[in-house]
Amino acid sequence: MPKSEDITRQRDLHESRPLWADSPRIALRTRQKPSKDDYDVIIVGAGISGALMAHALADGKRSVLVVDRRAPVHGSTLASTAMIQHEIDIPLHKLAGMIGPEKAGRAWQRSALAVEQLTRIVADLGLSCGFERKKTLFLAGGEYGSRALRTEVDARQAANIEADFIDASSLAGRFSLDRTGAILSDISASANPAQMTAGILRAAARRGMELVSPLEITDVRSMTQGVFLATADGKILSARHAVFCSGYEFLETLAHKDHAIVSTWALATPPGIALPDWLKDCIVWEGADPYLYLRRSRDGRLIAGGEDEESENAFSSPQKLKNKATIIRRKVETLLGLSLPAPEYTWAAPFGTTRTGLPLIGCVPGMDNVIAVMGFGGNGITFSQIAAEIVSSAIAGHGDADADLFAFSPGTT
Repeated sequence: MPKSEDITRQRDLHESRPLWADSPRIALRTRQKPSKDDYDVIIVGAGISGALMAHALADGKRSVLVVDRRAPVHGSTLASTAMIQHEIDIPLHKLAGMIGPEKAGRAWQRSALAVEQLTRIVADLGLSCGFERKKTLFLAGGEYGSRALRTEVDARQAANIEADFIDASSLAGRFSLDRTGAILSDISASANPAQMTAGILRAAARRGMELVSPLEITDVRSMTQGVFLATADGKILSARHAVFCSGYEFLETLAHKDHAIVSTWALATPPGIALPDWLKDCIVWEGADPYLYLRRSRDGRLIAGGEDEESENAFSSPQKLKNKATIIRRKVETLLGLSLPAPEYTWAAPFGTTRTGLPLIGCVPGMDNVIAVMGFGGNGITFSQIAAEIVSSAIAGHGDADADLFAFSPGTT
C-alpha cells in the first residue's frame, strides 16, 4: 500500500492560538486502538463533521468507529468562528443563475432546516456550548450593493425563506451603521464549536460509538461488499462504509476541479468589552470581497474574521497573521464606530471552497462505499449537519431527496 503522504494532505489546520483552544470540557476519553477489526461504519475525523456524522449513525445497533490522527476536536473545528448561518456564501439569486432557481431554492431551504435541526440537537442533548439563536445582518458592500440585496430579498421570499430589506436610513437609525442597505434574517445561531463537538461525541459514545485517537488512516481500498482501511501502525480495518470527515486533509483521489483551499484569518478580543447592544442578537457579514464577518460571544468578546486569500498556504505566514489581524480590527472599528482593545487571540486557517458555495457530499467517484464531505466554506457547521443527514440516509438505504445538490458528480449520492 502507498505511504501515508501519498494518500492524505496533512496540514496544520490553524496558526497561532484559536480562542476555543482554551475552552473547558473539550477533552474526551479515547481508546488507544480499536476493539475489533470490522465495523459497520468507520468515520475518519473527530471534528464537528465527524461528531454530527456519529450522532446520526450511532443508533446502538450499528458498530461505529471514529478515528483521528490528532486529539478529537483539535483540527479545523478549533479554527471556526462558529457563525452558524443558513445563508450560503453565494447569494440565492446568484446561485439560481448557476444551478437553476429550483435547485438553488432547495439548497437554501435545506441550509435553513439544518440550523433548526442543530438547535434541536443541542437542546435534546442538553449541551453546554454557548449556543444562541441569532439574527443575521448582511450588509451591502463592494460586491453586492443595495440593488443586489433587494434582488436577493425577492429571491429568498420566492423560495419561502424569510428576509427583510433594510434601507440606509433604517440601518443608520436601528444599528448606527453607514451602509446603503442590508438584509435582516432570523435563521442563524452561534456557539462554542469545540464544546459543541465534544458534547456531541460524548453523546454518540453513550450510544456505543468508539473513539480512537491518535490513529492515522494511510490507505483505503473499496470493494463491492465494503471498505478496507490501512492504519499507520500497519493494521487493516474493514467496514461496510467509510466516511471521510477529515476537514481539509482529504484523500488525494478527491482533489476536485470544483474544490479549492483558501486561507482565512480571525481574531477575538478580551471578554466584557463595550459593544453595541444589538450585537447580542445579530451576527454580521458583508457583501464584499474579501468580506468581513463578526459576532459577539456570550462573554462579551468580539469575534471577527475575513480577509480571505485564494492560497492554500498563506495562512501559515506569521507576518500575514499580524497584518490581517490589524486590517480586520480596523475594519470592525470603522464599521461600528468604536475603538477595540488589542485582540487576545489571533489565528489563521485553511478552508475549502467550491464554485457554487455548496459542499461536496456523497460517494467518491469510482470507490464503492467510500463517502466524503468536502468544501464547507463559511457554512461549515450548517453543512456538516446536512452531510450527516444525507450520508446517514444513504447508509440506511432510503436516500435523500436533496443528495443530488451536493454530489461529487451527476448520478452519485
